[in-house]
Amino acid sequence: MRQKQVVVDYQPERIRDSLQWFGGHLPRLAREYAVSLFPIASWIHRYNLAWLARDLIAGITVGVVVVPQSMGYAKIANLEPQYGLYTAFVGLIVYCLFATSKDISIGPTAVMSLLLGQAITHVQATYPQITGQEIAVTLSFLTGCIAMAIGLIRFGILVDFIPGPVIAGFMTGSAITISISQWPKLFGIRSVATSDPTYLVLGHFFQALPETKVDVAFGLGALVWLYGIRFLCNWLTKKYPQHRNLLFYISISRNGVAVIVGTLIAYLLNIGRDTSPIYILKTVPSGFQAMGVPDISLDTVRAVAPALPSAVLILILEHVAIAKSFGRINDYSINPNQEIVAIGFTNIWSSFFGAYPSTGSFSRTAIKARSGVKTPIAGVFSAIVVLLSLYVLTPAFYYIPDALLAAVVIHAVTDLVAGWSYLKRVVSVSLLEFLVFAVAVLVTFFTALEYGTYASVGLAIFVLLVKLARPKLYTIGRIPLTKDWLNPVQQGFHDHKPAALLQDQPQHLYIPQNDPILGYLAQPLPDGVLMFRIDGAWIYPNASYIADFVISHSKKFTRRAQSVISNGDRQWNEEFNVLRDAARAQLPMLHALIFDFGRVSRLDSSGLQALGDIQNSLRRYSGHRIDFHFVNIPDPLTRMTLLIGGYGTQGDDESTVCDIPTDASTGAHLHPQKTASTSRHPGGGHFASDQGFDHGIHSTHSGQTRVSFEAEKNAIQLDQYHYQQQQQQQHPRLSNQSSYYSHDPLNPVTDFARRVSIESLSSSAIPMPRDLYPYFHWSPDLAVQAVVTTMEKNQQLYDFSHAI
Repeated sequence: MRQKQVVVDYQPERIRDSLQWFGGHLPRLAREYAVSLFPIASWIHRYNLAWLARDLIAGITVGVVVVPQSMGYAKIANLEPQYGLYTAFVGLIVYCLFATSKDISIGPTAVMSLLLGQAITHVQATYPQITGQEIAVTLSFLTGCIAMAIGLIRFGILVDFIPGPVIAGFMTGSAITISISQWPKLFGIRSVATSDPTYLVLGHFFQALPETKVDVAFGLGALVWLYGIRFLCNWLTKKYPQHRNLLFYISISRNGVAVIVGTLIAYLLNIGRDTSPIYILKTVPSGFQAMGVPDISLDTVRAVAPALPSAVLILILEHVAIAKSFGRINDYSINPNQEIVAIGFTNIWSSFFGAYPSTGSFSRTAIKARSGVKTPIAGVFSAIVVLLSLYVLTPAFYYIPDALLAAVVIHAVTDLVAGWSYLKRVVSVSLLEFLVFAVAVLVTFFTALEYGTYASVGLAIFVLLVKLARPKLYTIGRIPLTKDWLNPVQQGFHDHKPAALLQDQPQHLYIPQNDPILGYLAQPLPDGVLMFRIDGAWIYPNASYIADFVISHSKKFTRRAQSVISNGDRQWNEEFNVLRDAARAQLPMLHALIFDFGRVSRLDSSGLQALGDIQNSLRRYSGHRIDFHFVNIPDPLTRMTLLIGGYGTQGDDESTVCDIPTDASTGAHLHPQKTASTSRHPGGGHFASDQGFDHGIHSTHSGQTRVSFEAEKNAIQLDQYHYQQQQQQQHPRLSNQSSYYSHDPLNPVTDFARRVSIESLSSSAIPMPRDLYPYFHWSPDLAVQAVVTTMEKNQQLYDFSHAI
């Protein structure tokens, strides 16, 4: 039985079909959207005692850590310590309702606290009547509203435009800034203004070193304890891995032990004294003293408005980055839009408790994940620990040394600094990415965190736009391949390849002519044929650049139609050189361009216009029409864009005929019985122009057989219809599966209806598929074959016409 040719075509998506589909599915989509806002509903019914035990352990472990950290971070934000506890409680108790990450621990963070502290300092310098607590509540409410709006409209894609070096850069810059700002407290020095830029704080700290108080004993002692226990537990874990879990919980308890022991010593030092010899925390109000409807005035909103963009950016970016990271580590996926909704709702509710903006914490998330957490409900148990601290332990907080909290903060933020291995990898991959990282760190160090964030994000977007506007372009050569690699026996395979597959194997390896390894082996394509590869989307920022590259390289390797140009016809900016013009006269005429679209992810109207500009410019240069062939078109949308521009037939219609060879290995035409009688004759090489050639497709002379493109298309569709009927008779199960051939505009699998004619659905060996349109090809070899065959036929027609 003759094996039929596989012919592929795609139907365009119609807006009316999309609207009808959306209208018909709107109730279901709305219901799914509403349910997606509360992910807890999808898993809470499966909650069990085993999960409860793991969540309880993880929650209590994080709670022990979050209490001292929250009070220390509140100090960074220029607020009283209880506001840190308020922030921690709301974030922990609310997040589980909206969470798609089991590991994230929401609460006060070092970076957000630093940004809030700088905002309070700047606002109060201009508006001294506005309190820090009012600024914090207003900022929490506004950032929550903005974040929630971004999440609800599913606009979290913005996060994907912020690269890793930006995140690492502002994390590192923030960690350095926070650490240096805590040094004066660590040494008991109060004369240094920690709200100044970091480089000034550093300089003033060394100037004020003679003012060191006894607080340094608590601060440095706590640092030695914290780092000593950490390194000791890590060393013991490597030596005794069977005790890994026990050593982990010992290591985690080091913060609580440091605070308890330091507070006890401070209490003993203050027995019988009216004035404390060290700086201590003093009174921490019990319960939620700031709870209520937030009083947000218009003056306060105007005052905090400059800090809103950076606050929202850090709020979302830090949280989503941490959530994605731990999702990859623990093998589950998160929904960034839903996480942004969770952050927004949490901060809106935080404003009713007098709390300040909160987001995901890296250090506490790592502890939570390592503790074996199973669900987001673990945050509820952490919130209970914070609640007990607020109502039971506040009297004990009175004697906590400030230097001790500074040591806890410094120890926590050092994990945010990018390591040497990360920096080496970034430098090895891209110096531009390292520059983005360096800008974030340096600008933060010498100015403020928000300026460092703006500078690094702006530079990253600029680099992205430059890469988009200047994609890599290649001129392609080819290397002949031997046939030995086609032999399965020589390659060590036990199963022989079917003959139908062997005959369609590539004959050449197509590579950039400047390839650093194989470039010296590359041979040019046949005379008059050039191939280009575009590495990226062909859209409006780079359309002109790509067009200029293709035109200039095409002119560089071919000659113009007129080998000798008079001075009057020469362009005003074209240099006159007799020797160069004589050498260029020996170059071949340009006949066709082949574009490898395998890496072109998008082609817009500007790219389509650029193709037209290329064609018009090279037509004037060569004196005749230049055919464009396209290889490896990645998706139906790009293919449809080319069809809209007329590049599928390049002038074929019902009155014209097609002589472009098929992509089948035999080069045979379908339906050869159909004929047409128009003609043309080339001259001046393989091609020349005449009046009917600008947009007409190749035709024959003296009644030579040709195929009408429209007739061929109709015949293929009729053949497909008969084939589908035959398949449904042979395979009854297909009768109810009409969706295989139907159009579903929002289904990514059946986005475009595929029309294929094949011998059997169960067959795994088919001839090389053929595109319905003659200028689209599946491989470079087939494109070159089509061009060469056409040139040879045209030359034969030219010789025949002149012989007559």
